[in-house]
Amino acid sequence: MASIVSVQQVSKRYAKHQALKDINIEIPRQSIFGLLGPNGAGKTTLIRIINQIIAQDDGRILIEGEALAPKHIGIIGYLPEERGLYKKMKVGEQLIYFGMLRGLSKAESKEKTKKWVVKFGIQDWWNKNIEDLSKGMAQKVQFISTILHEPKLIILDEPFSGFDPVNANLIKDEILSLRDNGATILFSTHRMESVEQLCDHLAMIHKSRKILDGSVREVRNAFKSNRYAFTYQGDISTLQTEFEISKVETLPDDLKRASLKVPGHIHSPNEVISELIKHVELHGFNEQIPSINDIFIAQVNESGHE
Repeated sequence: MASIVSVQQVSKRYAKHQALKDINIEIPRQSIFGLLGPNGAGKTTLIRIINQIIAQDDGRILIEGEALAPKHIGIIGYLPEERGLYKKMKVGEQLIYFGMLRGLSKAESKEKTKKWVVKFGIQDWWNKNIEDLSKGMAQKVQFISTILHEPKLIILDEPFSGFDPVNANLIKDEILSLRDNGATILFSTHRMESVEQLCDHLAMIHKSRKILDGSVREVRNAFKSNRYAFTYQGDISTLQTEFEISKVETLPDDLKRASLKVPGHIHSPNEVISELIKHVELHGFNEQIPSINDIFIAQVNESGHE
């Protein structure tokens, strides 16, 4: 799949602090790409470089195969972590204004604004001042302002901050819909469950360097430990000694549950199942693949967390 954004050997330093060092990332077109890392890793710096708020010291960024340039601002929608709305302006006039700043005519901006406030069920907010809204309500307005001009690339920095679970799900559904309708979404978040639910690809930055990237499936599979959980009836004492059995629990109805680690030469779950059913009656079986949250914690701890 072709990349809409190509980050090539990008580095950035602030005085004595190295914010980014030799970052290479490819963001596939029409995908949801998660940018992960602990606080201070360099995520926001990279996002600001793509948005042309600051410039890199070395390397280059390509947008649709072209060197990043001012003309690309019009195809990007950016939701910063530090939200920026004019508190004294009314919701409707503010959204129309932001649409015009991004190249829409006043008539186009008003039409699109009406469509979005209806879609988000916030028609009653049209004449409210931003300062009279709750944090979550203001977040909805800011999200609409980010996508109003139908950008090809949508950059969201902590997009779920301030939302209750209901509205967080609303935004998740909208992100998926935007992707399905052709947009590419790059988002930075500390909510690992959101990465599992939404992302097609991810990259992790720690201490200014990229420490892993790939599709979510590839990343999780790379950290597999050949461990399985299974539920059974019977006696597992006759199972091959090369299988490491642990965490045996007794369940109702004469069932038991255990964890199983297999040697590296056994690669297929079918091989494991074939061996198990020779010894026990199998009632449940699943591979224990680490979550993105588990991988995140392990990688940060391994690299040294400050």
